[in-house]
Amino acid sequence: MKYYKSIVLYSALAMIMAQPSMVFAKEYNPTFNSADLVKDIKVLGSDAYEGRGVGTPAEQKTIDYIAKNLAAAGFSPGGDNGTWFQDVQLRRFTLSDSKAVLNIGDKNTGLEVGKDITISTRNATKDVNFDKVPLVFAGYGITAPERGWNDFKDENGNKIDVKGKIIVVLVNDPDFYQPELNTFGGKAMTYYGRWTYKYEEAARQGALGCLIIHENDAAAYGWETVKNSNTGKKIDIVRDSSSPAGPDMESWITYDTAQKMFKGAGLDLEALKVAARSKDFHAQELKNVTLSASFKTDVQSVTSHNVIGILKGKTRPDEYVAYSAHWDHLGIGLPDKKGDKIYNGALDNASGVASILEIARAYKKAPRPDRSIIMFSWTAEESGLLGSEYYASHPIYPLAKTVAGFNIDGINIAGKTKNIEVTGFGQSNLEDDLAIYAKKQGRYISPEDTPEAGHFFRSDHFPFVKRGVPMLAAGSGVDMRIGGVAAGKAANEEYLKAHYHQPSDEYSPSWKLDGAIEDLQIYFKMGYDLANSTKWPEWKPTSEFKAARDKSASERK
Repeated sequence: MKYYKSIVLYSALAMIMAQPSMVFAKEYNPTFNSADLVKDIKVLGSDAYEGRGVGTPAEQKTIDYIAKNLAAAGFSPGGDNGTWFQDVQLRRFTLSDSKAVLNIGDKNTGLEVGKDITISTRNATKDVNFDKVPLVFAGYGITAPERGWNDFKDENGNKIDVKGKIIVVLVNDPDFYQPELNTFGGKAMTYYGRWTYKYEEAARQGALGCLIIHENDAAAYGWETVKNSNTGKKIDIVRDSSSPAGPDMESWITYDTAQKMFKGAGLDLEALKVAARSKDFHAQELKNVTLSASFKTDVQSVTSHNVIGILKGKTRPDEYVAYSAHWDHLGIGLPDKKGDKIYNGALDNASGVASILEIARAYKKAPRPDRSIIMFSWTAEESGLLGSEYYASHPIYPLAKTVAGFNIDGINIAGKTKNIEVTGFGQSNLEDDLAIYAKKQGRYISPEDTPEAGHFFRSDHFPFVKRGVPMLAAGSGVDMRIGGVAAGKAANEEYLKAHYHQPSDEYSPSWKLDGAIEDLQIYFKMGYDLANSTKWPEWKPTSEFKAARDKSASERK
Protein backbone atom coordinates (compact mmCIF):
# COMPACT_ATOMS: atom_id res chain seq x y z
CA MET A 1 0.00 0.00 0.00
CA LYS A 2 1.77 3.12 -1.21
CA TYR A 3 0.21 5.41 1.35
CA TYR A 4 -2.55 4.54 3.73
CA LYS A 5 -4.92 7.39 2.80
CA SER A 6 -7.38 6.71 5.53
CA ILE A 7 -7.00 4.59 8.62
CA VAL A 8 -10.70 4.08 8.33
CA LEU A 9 -10.23 2.40 4.98
CA TYR A 10 -8.77 2.75 1.59
CA SER A 11 -10.04 0.20 -0.89
CA ALA A 12 -10.33 0.07 -4.62
CA LEU A 13 -13.91 -0.88 -5.27
CA ALA A 14 -15.59 -1.84 -8.50
CA MET A 15 -19.25 -0.97 -8.60
CA ILE A 16 -21.81 -2.97 -10.31
CA MET A 17 -24.98 -1.68 -11.88
CA ALA A 18 -25.79 0.68 -14.69
CA GLN A 19 -29.30 1.17 -13.28
CA PRO A 20 -29.65 1.78 -9.54
CA SER A 21 -33.33 0.81 -9.67
CA MET A 22 -32.68 -2.72 -10.91
CA VAL A 23 -34.27 -5.58 -8.95
CA PHE A 24 -32.37 -8.78 -8.20
CA ALA A 25 -33.90 -12.23 -8.09
CA LYS A 26 -31.83 -13.38 -5.13
CA GLU A 27 -31.62 -11.71 -1.74
CA TYR A 28 -28.98 -12.68 0.81
CA ASN A 29 -27.59 -10.61 3.65
CA PRO A 30 -24.66 -12.23 5.44
CA THR A 31 -23.53 -11.91 9.02
CA PHE A 32 -19.82 -11.30 9.35
CA ASN A 33 -17.76 -12.57 12.27
CA SER A 34 -15.21 -10.07 13.56
CA ALA A 35 -13.55 -12.87 15.58
CA ASP A 36 -12.65 -14.71 12.36
CA LEU A 37 -11.38 -11.46 10.88
CA VAL A 38 -9.15 -10.84 13.88
CA LYS A 39 -7.88 -14.42 13.85
CA ASP A 40 -6.64 -14.15 10.27
CA ILE A 41 -5.08 -10.73 10.88
CA LYS A 42 -3.27 -11.94 13.98
CA VAL A 43 -1.88 -14.97 12.15
CA LEU A 44 -0.76 -13.21 8.95
CA GLY A 45 0.48 -10.17 10.87
CA SER A 46 2.40 -12.15 13.47
CA ASP A 47 6.18 -12.26 13.85
CA ALA A 48 6.04 -15.88 12.68
CA TYR A 49 5.18 -14.60 9.19
CA GLU A 50 8.19 -12.24 9.24
CA GLY A 51 6.48 -9.37 7.45
CA ARG A 52 5.47 -11.56 4.48
CA GLY A 53 8.45 -10.64 2.34
CA VAL A 54 8.30 -11.63 -1.33
CA GLY A 55 10.58 -14.53 -2.21
CA THR A 56 11.39 -15.26 1.44
CA PRO A 57 10.57 -18.44 3.40
CA ALA A 58 7.54 -16.56 4.74
CA GLU A 59 5.98 -16.43 1.27
CA GLN A 60 5.20 -20.15 1.10
CA LYS A 61 3.74 -20.09 4.59
CA THR A 62 1.56 -17.10 3.64
CA ILE A 63 0.19 -18.37 0.34
CA ASP A 64 -0.48 -21.82 1.79
CA TYR A 65 -2.51 -20.24 4.58
CA ILE A 66 -4.59 -18.25 2.09
CA ALA A 67 -5.19 -21.26 -0.18
CA LYS A 68 -6.18 -23.45 2.76
CA ASN A 69 -8.77 -20.93 3.91
CA LEU A 70 -10.16 -20.38 0.42
CA ALA A 71 -10.60 -24.14 0.08
CA ALA A 72 -12.40 -24.26 3.42
CA ALA A 73 -14.71 -21.54 2.11
CA GLY A 74 -15.75 -23.70 -0.82
CA PHE A 75 -13.60 -22.13 -3.51
CA SER A 76 -11.64 -24.13 -6.08
CA PRO A 77 -8.07 -23.60 -7.31
CA GLY A 78 -8.11 -20.85 -9.95
CA GLY A 79 -4.44 -20.45 -10.83
CA ASP A 80 -2.02 -22.01 -13.30
CA ASN A 81 -2.66 -25.61 -14.34
CA GLY A 82 -5.36 -26.27 -11.80
CA THR A 83 -3.33 -25.00 -8.83
CA TRP A 84 -4.08 -22.23 -6.37
CA PHE A 85 -1.20 -20.15 -7.68
CA GLN A 86 -0.09 -18.05 -10.62
CA ASP A 87 3.68 -17.94 -11.00
CA VAL A 88 4.94 -14.35 -11.18
CA GLN A 89 8.41 -13.93 -12.66
CA LEU A 90 10.37 -11.26 -10.81
CA ARG A 91 13.86 -9.91 -10.41
CA ARG A 92 15.20 -9.00 -6.98
CA PHE A 93 17.80 -6.23 -6.92
CA THR A 94 19.94 -6.21 -3.77
CA LEU A 95 22.19 -3.20 -3.36
CA SER A 96 25.25 -2.89 -1.16
CA ASP A 97 28.04 -0.37 -0.57
CA SER A 98 25.81 2.47 -1.78
CA LYS A 99 27.58 5.83 -1.80
CA ALA A 100 26.78 9.28 -3.13
CA VAL A 101 28.82 12.48 -3.28
CA LEU A 102 27.54 15.93 -4.19
CA ASN A 103 30.14 17.91 -6.10
CA ILE A 104 29.77 21.71 -6.00
CA GLY A 105 32.70 23.28 -7.79
CA ASP A 106 35.80 21.90 -6.12
CA LYS A 107 33.96 20.96 -2.93
CA ASN A 108 32.82 17.37 -2.46
CA THR A 109 30.15 16.63 0.14
CA GLY A 110 29.16 13.09 1.02
CA LEU A 111 25.42 12.37 1.07
CA GLU A 112 24.31 9.90 3.71
CA VAL A 113 22.16 7.15 2.22
CA GLY A 114 18.89 6.98 4.14
CA LYS A 115 19.32 10.45 5.64
CA ASP A 116 19.99 12.73 2.65
CA ILE A 117 19.28 10.43 -0.30
CA THR A 118 17.91 6.99 -1.11
CA ILE A 119 19.49 4.80 -3.77
CA SER A 120 17.73 1.91 -5.46
CA THR A 121 17.35 0.31 -8.87
CA ARG A 122 14.94 -1.84 -10.84
CA ASN A 123 17.05 -1.84 -13.98
CA ALA A 124 20.80 -2.08 -13.37
CA THR A 125 21.96 -5.68 -13.62
CA LYS A 126 25.61 -4.76 -13.02
CA ASP A 127 27.46 -2.68 -10.45
CA VAL A 128 27.01 1.06 -10.99
CA ASN A 129 29.83 3.57 -10.61
CA PHE A 130 29.76 7.06 -12.09
CA ASP A 131 31.75 10.21 -11.43
CA LYS A 132 30.64 13.84 -11.62
CA VAL A 133 27.57 13.35 -13.79
CA PRO A 134 25.67 16.52 -14.77
CA LEU A 135 22.34 17.26 -13.08
CA VAL A 136 19.36 18.65 -15.01
CA PHE A 137 16.27 20.10 -13.33
CA ALA A 138 13.31 18.88 -15.38
CA GLY A 139 10.44 20.40 -13.42
CA TYR A 140 7.86 17.72 -12.75
CA GLY A 141 9.48 15.36 -15.28
CA ILE A 142 6.35 15.18 -17.42
CA THR A 143 5.77 14.65 -21.12
CA ALA A 144 2.04 14.98 -21.83
CA PRO A 145 1.36 15.87 -25.49
CA GLU A 146 -2.41 15.77 -24.97
CA ARG A 147 -2.01 18.65 -22.51
CA GLY A 148 0.60 20.49 -24.55
CA TRP A 149 3.13 19.82 -21.79
CA ASN A 150 6.83 19.00 -22.10
CA ASP A 151 9.32 19.43 -19.26
CA PHE A 152 12.18 18.18 -21.44
CA LYS A 153 12.71 21.25 -23.64
CA ASP A 154 15.15 24.17 -23.66
CA GLU A 155 14.35 27.89 -23.69
CA ASN A 156 13.78 27.71 -27.45
CA GLY A 157 11.34 24.84 -27.19
CA ASN A 158 13.79 22.28 -28.53
CA LYS A 159 14.11 18.84 -26.97
CA ILE A 160 16.96 18.56 -24.50
CA ASP A 161 19.22 15.53 -24.36
CA VAL A 162 19.47 13.99 -20.89
CA LYS A 163 21.03 10.71 -21.99
CA GLY A 164 23.68 9.69 -19.49
CA LYS A 165 22.69 12.55 -17.18
CA ILE A 166 20.71 12.65 -13.94
CA ILE A 167 17.41 14.49 -13.85
CA VAL A 168 16.06 16.19 -10.74
CA VAL A 169 12.26 16.42 -10.54
CA LEU A 170 9.47 17.53 -8.23
CA VAL A 171 6.96 15.07 -6.82
CA ASN A 172 3.22 15.25 -7.60
CA ASP A 173 1.62 17.38 -10.37
CA PRO A 174 2.14 21.00 -11.44
CA ASP A 175 -1.32 21.83 -10.03
CA PHE A 176 -0.52 20.66 -6.50
CA TYR A 177 0.35 24.05 -5.03
CA GLN A 178 -2.08 25.98 -7.25
CA PRO A 179 -5.14 23.79 -7.95
CA GLU A 180 -6.83 26.72 -9.64
CA LEU A 181 -4.46 26.26 -12.59
CA ASN A 182 -6.45 23.12 -13.43
CA THR A 183 -3.84 22.00 -15.95
CA PHE A 184 -3.58 18.50 -14.52
CA GLY A 185 -6.98 18.09 -12.86
CA GLY A 186 -6.62 20.69 -10.15
CA LYS A 187 -6.28 19.27 -6.66
CA ALA A 188 -6.61 15.63 -7.73
CA MET A 189 -3.33 13.93 -8.65
CA THR A 190 -3.02 12.39 -12.11
CA TYR A 191 -0.75 9.47 -12.97
CA TYR A 192 1.87 12.01 -14.05
CA GLY A 193 2.31 12.89 -10.39
CA ARG A 194 3.23 9.38 -9.25
CA TRP A 195 6.83 8.44 -8.51
CA THR A 196 6.45 5.42 -10.78
CA TYR A 197 5.71 7.70 -13.73
CA LYS A 198 8.70 9.93 -12.94
CA TYR A 199 11.06 6.97 -13.14
CA GLU A 200 9.37 5.53 -16.25
CA GLU A 201 9.73 8.83 -18.08
CA ALA A 202 13.34 9.23 -16.96
CA ALA A 203 14.08 5.84 -18.52
CA ARG A 204 12.26 6.79 -21.72
CA GLN A 205 14.38 9.95 -21.91
CA GLY A 206 17.56 7.89 -21.51
CA ALA A 207 18.60 9.40 -18.18
CA LEU A 208 21.17 7.58 -16.07
CA GLY A 209 19.32 8.46 -12.89
CA CYS A 210 16.37 10.35 -11.45
CA LEU A 211 16.29 12.26 -8.16
CA ILE A 212 12.80 13.03 -6.82
CA ILE A 213 12.72 15.97 -4.43
CA HIS A 214 10.76 14.90 -1.36
CA GLU A 215 8.21 17.16 0.32
CA ASN A 216 5.86 15.73 2.92
CA ASP A 217 2.68 17.34 1.63
CA ALA A 218 3.30 16.79 -2.07
CA ALA A 219 4.41 13.19 -1.57
CA ALA A 220 1.60 12.56 0.96
CA TYR A 221 4.02 10.82 3.33
CA GLY A 222 7.13 11.62 5.33
CA TRP A 223 10.79 10.91 4.73
CA GLU A 224 10.69 7.92 7.08
CA THR A 225 8.30 6.17 4.69
CA VAL A 226 10.51 7.02 1.71
CA LYS A 227 13.59 5.68 3.50
CA ASN A 228 11.93 2.43 4.61
CA SER A 229 10.47 1.78 1.17
CA ASN A 230 13.67 2.45 -0.80
CA THR A 231 16.48 0.97 1.25
CA GLY A 232 18.06 -2.36 0.33
CA LYS A 233 16.17 -4.78 -1.89
CA LYS A 234 13.86 -3.79 -4.75
CA ILE A 235 11.71 -6.09 -6.83
CA ASP A 236 10.30 -5.76 -10.33
CA ILE A 237 8.62 -8.02 -12.83
CA VAL A 238 10.80 -9.31 -15.65
CA ARG A 239 10.46 -6.67 -18.33
CA ASP A 240 11.42 -6.30 -21.95
CA SER A 241 14.75 -4.46 -22.11
CA SER A 242 13.16 -1.86 -24.39
CA SER A 243 10.72 -0.76 -21.66
CA PRO A 244 12.54 -0.57 -18.30
CA ALA A 245 10.67 0.45 -15.16
CA GLY A 246 13.19 3.19 -14.47
CA PRO A 247 16.76 4.41 -14.98
CA ASP A 248 19.82 2.70 -13.49
CA MET A 249 19.59 4.82 -10.33
CA GLU A 250 16.24 5.65 -8.75
CA SER A 251 16.54 8.08 -5.86
CA TRP A 252 14.72 10.44 -3.57
CA ILE A 253 16.48 13.40 -1.98
CA THR A 254 15.44 15.51 0.98
CA TYR A 255 14.40 19.09 0.39
CA ASP A 256 17.47 20.29 2.28
CA THR A 257 19.71 18.30 -0.05
CA ALA A 258 17.92 19.75 -3.08
CA GLN A 259 18.38 23.29 -1.77
CA LYS A 260 22.14 22.70 -1.46
CA MET A 261 22.24 21.53 -5.08
CA PHE A 262 20.31 24.50 -6.43
CA LYS A 263 22.15 27.04 -4.30
CA GLY A 264 25.44 25.61 -5.53
CA ALA A 265 24.23 26.17 -9.10
CA GLY A 266 23.19 29.73 -8.33
CA LEU A 267 19.50 28.85 -8.73
CA ASP A 268 16.48 29.61 -6.57
CA LEU A 269 14.63 26.34 -5.95
CA GLU A 270 11.49 28.06 -4.66
CA ALA A 271 11.29 30.29 -7.74
CA LEU A 272 11.83 27.31 -10.06
CA LYS A 273 9.08 25.40 -8.27
CA VAL A 274 6.70 28.19 -9.29
CA ALA A 275 8.07 28.32 -12.85
CA ALA A 276 7.60 24.55 -13.19
CA ARG A 277 3.81 24.98 -12.85
CA SER A 278 3.63 26.48 -16.35
CA LYS A 279 3.83 24.74 -19.72
CA ASP A 280 6.35 27.46 -20.63
CA PHE A 281 8.85 25.98 -18.18
CA HIS A 282 12.11 24.79 -19.68
CA ALA A 283 14.67 22.42 -18.19
CA GLN A 284 17.87 23.80 -16.71
CA GLU A 285 21.24 22.23 -16.05
CA LEU A 286 22.55 22.74 -12.53
CA LYS A 287 25.82 24.29 -13.63
CA ASN A 288 28.79 23.84 -11.32
CA VAL A 289 26.99 20.92 -9.62
CA THR A 290 27.43 17.21 -10.36
CA LEU A 291 26.79 13.92 -8.62
CA SER A 292 29.04 10.92 -8.10
CA ALA A 293 27.61 7.63 -6.91
CA SER A 294 28.30 3.93 -6.77
CA PHE A 295 26.59 0.77 -5.61
CA LYS A 296 27.00 -2.95 -6.03
CA THR A 297 24.05 -4.84 -7.48
CA ASP A 298 23.16 -8.47 -6.97
CA VAL A 299 20.31 -9.56 -9.25
CA GLN A 300 18.41 -12.76 -8.64
CA SER A 301 15.49 -14.30 -10.49
CA VAL A 302 12.55 -14.87 -8.18
CA THR A 303 9.35 -16.77 -8.82
CA SER A 304 6.64 -15.39 -6.57
CA HIS A 305 2.95 -16.22 -6.55
CA ASN A 306 -0.48 -14.74 -6.80
CA VAL A 307 -3.09 -16.83 -5.00
CA ILE A 308 -6.31 -17.36 -6.96
CA GLY A 309 -9.51 -19.12 -5.96
CA ILE A 310 -12.71 -19.36 -7.99
CA LEU A 311 -16.34 -20.10 -7.23
CA LYS A 312 -17.94 -21.08 -10.53
CA GLY A 313 -21.19 -19.34 -11.41
CA LYS A 314 -24.36 -21.36 -12.04
CA THR A 315 -25.55 -19.90 -15.34
CA ARG A 316 -22.79 -17.55 -16.63
CA PRO A 317 -19.55 -19.01 -15.31
CA ASP A 318 -17.48 -17.21 -17.96
CA GLU A 319 -18.31 -13.78 -16.50
CA TYR A 320 -16.32 -12.79 -13.41
CA VAL A 321 -16.68 -10.61 -10.33
CA ALA A 322 -13.39 -10.19 -8.49
CA TYR A 323 -12.25 -9.47 -4.94
CA SER A 324 -8.60 -8.92 -4.17
CA ALA A 325 -6.00 -7.88 -1.61
CA HIS A 326 -2.20 -7.99 -1.62
CA TRP A 327 -0.61 -10.49 0.75
CA ASP A 328 2.93 -9.06 0.80
CA HIS A 329 4.52 -6.47 3.06
CA LEU A 330 8.09 -5.26 3.62
CA GLY A 331 9.48 -8.34 5.35
CA ILE A 332 12.50 -7.85 7.62
CA GLY A 333 14.23 -4.48 7.32
CA LEU A 334 15.89 -1.67 9.21
CA PRO A 335 15.26 -1.78 12.97
CA ASP A 336 13.16 0.91 14.59
CA LYS A 337 14.12 2.69 17.80
CA LYS A 338 13.01 -0.35 19.79
CA GLY A 339 15.15 -2.70 17.70
CA ASP A 340 12.15 -4.30 15.97
CA LYS A 341 13.07 -5.38 12.43
CA ILE A 342 9.86 -7.20 11.43
CA TYR A 343 7.50 -5.09 9.34
CA ASN A 344 4.37 -7.05 10.26
CA GLY A 345 1.94 -5.17 8.02
CA ALA A 346 -1.09 -6.14 10.10
CA LEU A 347 -3.22 -3.36 8.70
CA ASP A 348 -1.26 -3.15 5.45
CA ASN A 349 -2.39 -5.63 4.33
CA ALA A 350 -3.06 -8.70 6.48
CA SER A 351 -6.39 -7.00 7.15
CA GLY A 352 -7.27 -6.92 3.45
CA VAL A 353 -6.48 -10.61 3.00
CA ALA A 354 -8.50 -11.43 6.11
CA SER A 355 -11.38 -9.46 4.59
CA ILE A 356 -11.53 -11.39 1.34
CA LEU A 357 -11.31 -14.66 3.29
CA GLU A 358 -14.26 -13.55 5.40
CA ILE A 359 -16.18 -12.55 2.26
CA ALA A 360 -15.36 -15.96 0.76
CA ARG A 361 -16.91 -17.62 3.80
CA ALA A 362 -20.05 -15.55 3.25
CA TYR A 363 -20.28 -16.85 -0.32
CA LYS A 364 -20.09 -20.40 0.99
CA LYS A 365 -23.24 -19.83 3.02
CA ALA A 366 -25.12 -18.00 0.25
CA PRO A 367 -27.04 -19.51 -2.68
CA ARG A 368 -24.52 -19.87 -5.51
CA PRO A 369 -24.59 -16.79 -7.79
CA ASP A 370 -25.01 -16.85 -11.56
CA ARG A 371 -21.63 -15.29 -12.40
CA SER A 372 -18.31 -16.62 -11.13
CA ILE A 373 -16.53 -15.09 -8.14
CA ILE A 374 -12.73 -14.84 -8.12
CA MET A 375 -10.60 -14.19 -5.04
CA PHE A 376 -7.15 -12.79 -5.81
CA SER A 377 -4.30 -12.36 -3.30
CA TRP A 378 -1.53 -10.42 -5.01
CA THR A 379 2.19 -10.57 -4.51
CA ALA A 380 4.62 -7.63 -4.62
CA GLU A 381 2.17 -4.75 -4.27
CA GLU A 382 4.66 -2.93 -2.10
CA SER A 383 7.18 -3.04 -4.93
CA GLY A 384 4.87 -1.27 -7.37
CA LEU A 385 1.64 -3.30 -7.86
CA LEU A 386 3.70 -6.04 -9.50
CA GLY A 387 1.51 -9.09 -8.83
CA SER A 388 -1.62 -7.43 -10.15
CA GLU A 389 0.31 -5.91 -13.06
CA TYR A 390 1.66 -9.34 -13.97
CA TYR A 391 -1.82 -10.85 -13.86
CA ALA A 392 -3.30 -8.03 -15.93
CA SER A 393 -0.56 -8.66 -18.49
CA HIS A 394 -1.08 -12.45 -18.32
CA PRO A 395 -4.75 -12.89 -17.38
CA ILE A 396 -6.04 -16.35 -16.65
CA TYR A 397 -9.61 -15.12 -17.02
CA PRO A 398 -10.37 -12.64 -19.85
CA LEU A 399 -10.33 -9.03 -18.70
CA ALA A 400 -13.06 -8.31 -21.23
CA LYS A 401 -15.33 -10.66 -19.29
CA THR A 402 -14.20 -9.42 -15.89
CA VAL A 403 -17.20 -7.36 -14.91
CA ALA A 404 -15.73 -5.49 -11.94
CA GLY A 405 -13.84 -6.09 -8.69
CA PHE A 406 -13.21 -5.04 -5.12
CA ASN A 407 -9.63 -4.45 -3.99
CA ILE A 408 -9.23 -4.11 -0.24
CA ASP A 409 -6.04 -2.40 0.88
CA GLY A 410 -6.53 -1.92 4.60
CA ILE A 411 -9.72 -1.89 6.63
CA ASN A 412 -11.54 0.43 8.99
CA ILE A 413 -10.08 0.02 12.48
CA ALA A 414 -11.28 3.29 13.99
CA GLY A 415 -15.04 2.72 14.30
CA LYS A 416 -18.16 3.40 12.29
CA THR A 417 -18.22 6.26 9.80
CA LYS A 418 -21.03 8.34 8.41
CA ASN A 419 -19.56 8.52 4.92
CA ILE A 420 -17.94 6.49 2.19
CA GLU A 421 -15.32 8.33 0.15
CA VAL A 422 -15.14 7.82 -3.62
CA THR A 423 -11.57 7.91 -4.88
CA GLY A 424 -11.33 9.06 -8.47
CA PHE A 425 -14.74 10.67 -8.10
CA GLY A 426 -16.52 11.06 -11.43
CA GLN A 427 -14.72 8.27 -13.29
CA SER A 428 -17.69 5.92 -13.65
CA ASN A 429 -21.47 6.21 -13.85
CA LEU A 430 -21.94 3.91 -10.86
CA GLU A 431 -21.53 6.25 -7.92
CA ASP A 432 -25.33 6.48 -7.48
CA ASP A 433 -25.41 2.72 -6.93
CA LEU A 434 -22.85 2.95 -4.15
CA ALA A 435 -24.96 5.68 -2.60
CA ILE A 436 -27.99 3.35 -2.49
CA TYR A 437 -26.09 0.65 -0.61
CA ALA A 438 -24.56 3.21 1.74
CA LYS A 439 -27.94 4.81 2.42
CA LYS A 440 -29.27 1.49 3.70
CA GLN A 441 -26.65 1.80 6.45
CA GLY A 442 -27.50 5.44 7.11
CA ARG A 443 -24.33 6.61 5.34
CA TYR A 444 -23.56 8.99 2.48
CA ILE A 445 -20.91 9.13 -0.25
CA SER A 446 -18.44 11.94 -0.77
CA PRO A 447 -15.36 12.70 -2.89
CA GLU A 448 -12.11 11.55 -1.31
CA ASP A 449 -10.63 13.77 1.36
CA THR A 450 -7.15 13.96 -0.21
CA PRO A 451 -7.38 13.63 -4.03
CA GLU A 452 -3.96 15.25 -4.35
CA ALA A 453 -2.37 12.07 -2.94
CA GLY A 454 -3.26 10.11 -6.11
CA HIS A 455 -4.76 7.07 -4.42
CA PHE A 456 -6.56 6.04 -7.58
CA PHE A 457 -3.18 5.04 -9.03
CA ARG A 458 -1.72 3.47 -5.92
CA SER A 459 -3.38 0.15 -5.32
CA ASP A 460 -3.91 -3.14 -7.11
CA HIS A 461 -7.06 -2.13 -8.96
CA PHE A 462 -5.05 0.20 -11.19
CA PRO A 463 -3.51 -2.42 -13.54
CA PHE A 464 -7.11 -3.47 -14.28
CA VAL A 465 -8.24 0.13 -14.69
CA LYS A 466 -5.47 0.84 -17.21
CA ARG A 467 -6.85 -1.98 -19.34
CA GLY A 468 -10.41 -0.75 -19.14
CA VAL A 469 -11.97 -2.89 -16.40
CA PRO A 470 -14.36 -0.43 -14.70
CA MET A 471 -13.39 0.40 -11.15
CA LEU A 472 -14.74 2.83 -8.64
CA ALA A 473 -12.35 3.29 -5.74
CA ALA A 474 -14.17 3.83 -2.47
CA GLY A 475 -13.96 3.20 1.24
CA SER A 476 -14.96 4.45 4.66
CA GLY A 477 -14.38 8.16 4.97
CA VAL A 478 -13.16 10.31 7.84
CA ASP A 479 -16.55 11.49 9.12
CA MET A 480 -16.75 9.31 12.21
CA ARG A 481 -20.08 8.57 13.89
CA ILE A 482 -18.34 9.39 17.16
CA GLY A 483 -16.12 12.43 16.94
CA GLY A 484 -16.86 13.49 13.38
CA VAL A 485 -14.26 14.58 10.83
CA ALA A 486 -11.79 15.77 13.46
CA ALA A 487 -11.62 12.30 14.99
CA GLY A 488 -11.25 10.63 11.60
CA LYS A 489 -8.43 12.90 10.48
CA ALA A 490 -6.66 12.50 13.81
CA ALA A 491 -6.77 8.71 13.46
CA ASN A 492 -5.47 9.07 9.91
CA GLU A 493 -2.55 11.20 10.93
CA GLU A 494 -1.66 8.98 13.87
CA TYR A 495 -1.44 5.88 11.69
CA LEU A 496 0.55 7.62 8.97
CA LYS A 497 3.05 9.08 11.41
CA ALA A 498 3.45 6.19 13.82
CA HIS A 499 2.73 2.97 11.93
CA TYR A 500 2.60 3.17 8.11
CA HIS A 501 5.45 1.08 6.64
CA GLN A 502 6.98 0.74 10.07
CA PRO A 503 7.48 -2.30 12.36
CA SER A 504 4.74 -0.96 14.65
CA ASP A 505 2.01 -1.87 12.12
CA GLU A 506 0.80 -4.69 14.37
CA TYR A 507 -2.63 -5.86 15.47
CA SER A 508 -3.95 -4.12 18.57
CA PRO A 509 -6.93 -5.07 20.75
CA SER A 510 -7.82 -1.36 20.63
CA TRP A 511 -8.93 -1.70 17.00
CA LYS A 512 -12.63 -0.98 16.54
CA LEU A 513 -13.93 -3.26 13.78
CA ASP A 514 -17.65 -2.48 13.75
CA GLY A 515 -17.05 -0.06 10.89
CA ALA A 516 -15.06 -2.68 9.01
CA ILE A 517 -17.96 -5.09 9.31
CA GLU A 518 -20.27 -2.50 7.73
CA ASP A 519 -17.85 -2.14 4.84
CA LEU A 520 -17.61 -5.90 4.32
CA GLN A 521 -21.40 -6.11 4.21
CA ILE A 522 -21.45 -3.58 1.36
CA TYR A 523 -18.61 -5.28 -0.50
CA PHE A 524 -20.30 -8.64 -0.30
CA LYS A 525 -23.77 -7.35 -1.13
CA MET A 526 -22.66 -5.33 -4.14
CA GLY A 527 -20.57 -8.19 -5.51
CA TYR A 528 -23.29 -10.76 -4.89
CA ASP A 529 -25.99 -8.64 -6.51
CA LEU A 530 -23.71 -7.97 -9.47
CA ALA A 531 -23.03 -11.69 -9.84
CA ASN A 532 -26.77 -12.27 -10.07
CA SER A 533 -27.38 -9.49 -12.62
CA THR A 534 -26.76 -9.11 -16.34
CA LYS A 535 -25.46 -5.57 -16.06
CA TRP A 536 -22.00 -4.34 -17.00
CA PRO A 537 -20.62 -1.14 -15.49
CA GLU A 538 -19.40 1.65 -17.75
CA TRP A 539 -16.92 4.47 -17.64
CA LYS A 540 -18.15 8.01 -18.10
CA PRO A 541 -17.51 9.55 -21.55
CA THR A 542 -14.82 11.82 -20.05
CA SER A 543 -12.84 8.98 -18.46
CA GLU A 544 -9.41 8.24 -19.96
CA PHE A 545 -10.10 4.52 -19.37
CA LYS A 546 -13.29 4.27 -21.41
CA ALA A 547 -11.52 3.75 -24.74
CA ALA A 548 -9.71 0.63 -23.51
CA ARG A 549 -13.00 -0.94 -22.40
CA ASP A 550 -14.79 0.02 -25.60
CA LYS A 551 -12.27 -1.95 -27.65
CA SER A 552 -13.50 -5.21 -26.11
CA ALA A 553 -17.24 -4.43 -26.31
CA SER A 554 -17.91 -7.16 -28.87
CA GLU A 555 -16.68 -9.81 -26.41
CA ARG A 556 -19.49 -8.98 -23.99
CA LYS A 557 -22.41 -9.49 -26.37
